[in-house]
Amino acid sequence: MPRPIQATIHPEALRHNLAHVCAAAPDARAWAVVKANAYGHGIERVFDGLRAADGFALLDLNEAERVRHLGWRGPILLLEGVFEPRDLELCSRLGLWHTVHCDAQIDMLATHKTHQPHRVFLKMNSGMNRLGFTPQRLRAAWTRLNALPQVDEISLMTHFSDADGPRGIAEQLAVFTAATQDLPGERSLSNSATLLRHAQTHWSGYADASPLVTSDWMRPGIALYGSAPDFPEHGISHWGLRPTMTLASKLIGTQQLAAGDTVGYGSNFTAPAAMRIGVVACGYADGYPRTAPTGTPVLVNGVRTRVVGRVSMDMLTVDLSPLDALGVAADWGTEVTLWGCASNGTTLPIDEVAQPAGTVGYELMCALAQRVPVVVTPGAE
Repeated sequence: MPRPIQATIHPEALRHNLAHVCAAAPDARAWAVVKANAYGHGIERVFDGLRAADGFALLDLNEAERVRHLGWRGPILLLEGVFEPRDLELCSRLGLWHTVHCDAQIDMLATHKTHQPHRVFLKMNSGMNRLGFTPQRLRAAWTRLNALPQVDEISLMTHFSDADGPRGIAEQLAVFTAATQDLPGERSLSNSATLLRHAQTHWSGYADASPLVTSDWMRPGIALYGSAPDFPEHGISHWGLRPTMTLASKLIGTQQLAAGDTVGYGSNFTAPAAMRIGVVACGYADGYPRTAPTGTPVLVNGVRTRVVGRVSMDMLTVDLSPLDALGVAADWGTEVTLWGCASNGTTLPIDEVAQPAGTVGYELMCALAQRVPVVVTPGAE
């Protein structure tokens, strides 16, 4: 019998989240962001759920090849552009659009031999201070690109650093708008947080005093995968999103503790009274965060309870007191939902597991270990 841990990907939730996020900006086209192997879900596993998007955005040429091999003939955007001159050859062969954020990438284009001009997205650094041309240098970069026969259409893009927080986007949006005034080309501005919090003043849950964000291409990422970009201010239920990944296992043992008994390495949990704990076949070698402290939420047989003690490589322990108080079965073989959807329909958002561990849902998704079997539910809306 295989070890009873398994991750499940829910295409119907991906379809729902894509449609729901796109409703925030109905006039824009959508890049479905599938970088980092679709945020740990697997590009091949999410493709069917996201194929209603207008294009796929990612980082690696290998990932771009995988999307093309799945039969996708629409746009694919390299979010960080190319890293060396020969990458442009593959862009030409696969018909990839790519970001240009530095002079070196313009230099590579200038010496690239191609019969088919490239579609590029010129990136502006409006305050994030990672990649992109400063506002003062953007027009010179645009002029260089526009003069190259290797370049076809030039679109403009930027990335907001504080769309998920109180600072908002107004300052960066004003900088971008001023620097790109009168420049032709489509715009791409909105990530998940921008779409949900700032895209339209009448959008369901949040609006600040920022100008309306209008762009031709939006770039939803984490929201597609059922994580709230502004957690803990808002959870996925607030934004109408659904979990797209469930990590589930089973109890492989139970222990009856007396008051004063300790649990696990370091004995950092002490039973305050007589209680029962369960041992779960899941640990940090499966991608569950070792930093998850006592109190991290977990579902046992669909009932919310908590992790107790230190997470080990292959096991963690959970408090069975809430189930015993309700008379709910909890013994060897009982279902445990580490995040996602339990069999009884109860949901444990991944953000609620990540926060007490001092991280974010993005990291938990991407950290799912190779040894964890992954299946895809057929599901439909």
